Amino acid sequence: MALEIENLTKTYPNGVRALDGVTLSIPHGLFGLLGPNGAGKSSLMRTIATLQEPDTGSIRLDGTDTLKNKDAMRSTLGYLPQEFGFYPTLSGESTLDHFATLKGLHNGKERKAIVEGLLAQVNLWDARKKNVGGYSGGMKQRLGIAVALLANPSVIIVDEPTAGLDPTERNRFLNLLAEVGEGATVILSTHIVEDVRELCERMAILAKGRVVAQGNPEEVIGRVAGSVWRKVIGKDELAEYEARYRVISRRLIAGKPVITVYQSTDPGEGFEAIAADLEDAYFHAVGEA
Repeated sequence: MALEIENLTKTYPNGVRALDGVTLSIPHGLFGLLGPNGAGKSSLMRTIATLQEPDTGSIRLDGTDTLKNKDAMRSTLGYLPQEFGFYPTLSGESTLDHFATLKGLHNGKERKAIVEGLLAQVNLWDARKKNVGGYSGGMKQRLGIAVALLANPSVIIVDEPTAGLDPTERNRFLNLLAEVGEGATVILSTHIVEDVRELCERMAILAKGRVVAQGNPEEVIGRVAGSVWRKVIGKDELAEYEARYRVISRRLIAGKPVITVYQSTDPGEGFEAIAADLEDAYFHAVGEA
């Protein structure tokens, strides 16, 4: 299903303008929504999920205005929020069965088959009798995606799903998400660039409530191609370089500060041209905002 978002705005009572004219076209498959904390990603996800009203704008799902007809979205939506809670003393199987009942799956035999199939799909079959309180963070996230997949949704929202996961669990969850994305429109909201780079054919970058870049990852990288330079500097030189150049990122490598700058011409002074990647494009776009 295609999701069309046009000129969405949202200002909270405390004066924070969380969404500022957001316009996006989200096709079938995996769509990455990148942005730093506070960029407006969660506000956008909550608005799409009909959990809050925008001030202005429209959201259409295959032509249906979901702000006026919320059931059109709710009937086909799977949502894995950034923060969710499970009853720790319930088993994974009982937890999923409980949510399946809430989803309206009242036929016991049918519900049992769906629950067992999802537990196998998210690789929790062997842990299905174990209490959720004993699950690792990655196991809880996989149980969360199983809940989101109940009733076979055509639109799935996952908000910061790999934050805090160790590399093994992150890789397992991303593989699962790639599989899910073959049969639905999946919006992956995250601040982790690698998640989007590895999974998504289309993406957007959000900063201060505005869309500052969108397209496929190659198109977004193309915005900075040929204009990214890197140099190892002394620790006491950082302020000087930041005053003279557009520094888009800085990090320590082997204890030495390394800066990356954006400039359309060779800055000289020992800077080395590098092939831009999605992280460079992200830092550039967020920095512009």
